Amino acid sequence: MRALTWLAACLVVCFGVVAGLAPQTAHAQEEATRVVPQYRLGSSDKIRVITFGEEALSGEFLIGGSGKVSLPLVGEVQAAGLTIPEFQTEVETALKNGYLKDPRVSVEVLTYRPFYILGEVQKPGEYPYSNGLTVLNAVATANGFTYRANSKKVYIKRTDSAAEEEFPLTSATPVAPGDTIRIGERFF
Repeated sequence: MRALTWLAACLVVCFGVVAGLAPQTAHAQEEATRVVPQYRLGSSDKIRVITFGEEALSGEFLIGGSGKVSLPLVGEVQAAGLTIPEFQTEVETALKNGYLKDPRVSVEVLTYRPFYILGEVQKPGEYPYSNGLTVLNAVATANGFTYRANSKKVYIKRTDSAAEEEFPLTSATPVAPGDTIRIGERFF
């Protein structure tokens, strides 16, 4: 009888501990996935602009350091800081101003600006961005952690932020184009 009471007490404690951990894990994953804002164009992005029915106005363009794209017929159009739909509207508006009656424009990003990884990784530096990139993928791209790396948290400075933020280093922590990732040093 004492053994059953002891076993029941152990189960209550174990399930209590597991139940207490579950919300933290879910919260950490939710926090990690909420951090990537809607993508905004920036310098060094390569885009494809398609103006339907006007092949001469379509093509691949690079967003320059000024944040503008030089398009045929309309000249320079601001792109940096805009989302894809906002940029499409800007191009359509520019084409409506004396050039085309009802332009229909489609824009897609061909090559995103690179991300940067610093700190306790084997090969810190600049790497090309690919869709769906996570912090663990970025670390693998940089040939993995050094022996001093803190593999529990990561610091990310987003392109639209002035300061870096701390996030849990999980397989769900996303990376956006232009982000600077820093892997800190662990303390024994």
